[in-house]
Amino acid sequence: MIEIRNLYKRYHNHHGSQWVLKDINLTIPSGVSVGLLGRNGAGKSTLLRLIGGMDSPDRGDIIRNSRVSWPIGLAGGFQGSMTGRQNVKFVARIHGAEEEIERVIEEVEAFAEIGSAFDEPVKTYSSGMRSRLAFGLSLAFDFDVYLSDEATAVGDRAFKAKAQKAFKDRIGKASLIMVSHGEGVLREFCEAGIVLEKGQAQWFDDIEDAIGAYHEATDGKKTAPPIVPQSLSEAKQALMQANREFEQVRLDYQIASDDPARNDPDDTLRWRMEEARERMHEARRYVQQFQAQAKPRPTPKPRNRTTAPTTQTPNKTPKKTPKKTGRP
Repeated sequence: MIEIRNLYKRYHNHHGSQWVLKDINLTIPSGVSVGLLGRNGAGKSTLLRLIGGMDSPDRGDIIRNSRVSWPIGLAGGFQGSMTGRQNVKFVARIHGAEEEIERVIEEVEAFAEIGSAFDEPVKTYSSGMRSRLAFGLSLAFDFDVYLSDEATAVGDRAFKAKAQKAFKDRIGKASLIMVSHGEGVLREFCEAGIVLEKGQAQWFDDIEDAIGAYHEATDGKKTAPPIVPQSLSEAKQALMQANREFEQVRLDYQIASDDPARNDPDDTLRWRMEEARERMHEARRYVQQFQAQAKPRPTPKPRNRTTAPTTQTPNKTPKKTPKKTGRP
């Protein structure tokens, strides 16, 4: 269980020092996976870092009665002059895994798939290599609660599939607090939700209610839960509708290209387009699932039976009758 009591947080910059989070009071039960929703700049990543202990509140307390991870895949905490191996060993010691250091190093090295670069300084890594190392390190420890900010996988297609599977396997044994603009991802992993708006936080026992409240806060209207298609024809109709909605939102986004609000972090058109794209991808997944189910299985070829050789009577060539001649 995680308790958040009278939490306040603000950052001082040239725009002033307005409160990002104001008087947040929440109790996140054990074993419940939660999605964090809110418009860009609402404080989702800030709250996630505070829960993970990577930042400190200006006021209030966060009481953790469970082991909480850092945000999965966070690559910003590496020491650049140290090698990947040395960074992994250092993190393992910090988290009290002194007796398991070799196991952790082996798992991260095998998972990251960066070859000999594992023994090179991290400052020489590409962003993709850093992300691979960070993702593998995040899943090398057993936490009660995992934190995820937007991304659940990185890298090329093959690595991304492996990372997503590892992520799902790990989350199946623990709970999750996730920040994502992908509603399909939130529905897949989360049961409850927290909506951040104007520094305030509201808890919802059902992720669908949280998504509806988020849309009402940003678009001024509630959205109904998605209808799960029951057949291939229904799935194709849903995909056509999702494609039309995405094209309309994309057109609205292009028309407003000269609007100064496009540079605003709270620009709703950008997030509407991202959400429409996510619904389109989700509808396409349903079509692919039904098509895979309807695909006929190849009929097995009959086994070749060995037949005993048949005895055939050899063809006898008929004897030629000698031609009659006039001689006796």
